[in-house]
Amino acid sequence: MNKKTTDTRDKILKTAEQLIYQNGIHAMGMDLLVKTSGVARKSIYHHFANKEDVASAALTGRDERWMHWFITESDKGETPRDRILNMFTVLKSWFESDGFRGCAFINTAGEVGDPEDPIRQIAKMHKQKLLDYTLELSGQLGVEHPEVLARQLLILLEGAITMSYVMGDWRAADNAREMAKLMLGSSSAGS
Repeated sequence: MNKKTTDTRDKILKTAEQLIYQNGIHAMGMDLLVKTSGVARKSIYHHFANKEDVASAALTGRDERWMHWFITESDKGETPRDRILNMFTVLKSWFESDGFRGCAFINTAGEVGDPEDPIRQIAKMHKQKLLDYTLELSGQLGVEHPEVLARQLLILLEGAITMSYVMGDWRAADNAREMAKLMLGSSSAGS
């Protein structure tokens, strides 16, 4: 692909991601995408077969960027325990950022009824990556059942995201972090 083609594709995906995150998949019609991106419909269809392809590519890109950001920031803790607790600090910084609208993957999965729909599959893949990361950290603690701890941590992460967005409770990350501290203490998780 030449630079102009790559730039156009990137512009389409960036605009689509913003529209999906702000308004949802169903609200992101091709007319709005054309109007907002400034890219002609013909050019959009040159890159993507349909709206679902645009949405899938935009969400896949968001997954990659978000996971990279989340892991990079969380990994700034010195020990596995610090990195686990840091996940909640990282979430809090996201909650307090301009334009926070909850989890794009939870939001879009809620719009799609079919569990086999590509959008739901992307959301599932994103949550699996988050679970894999919590399992990696839990495994470094030397606890008896790292997979159980990882799933519990994922529930805390997801609960904090949901509470912060739905209830407007920006302290949700702090509350989840305190619960994680209790779990780590009771699981005999060392540093």
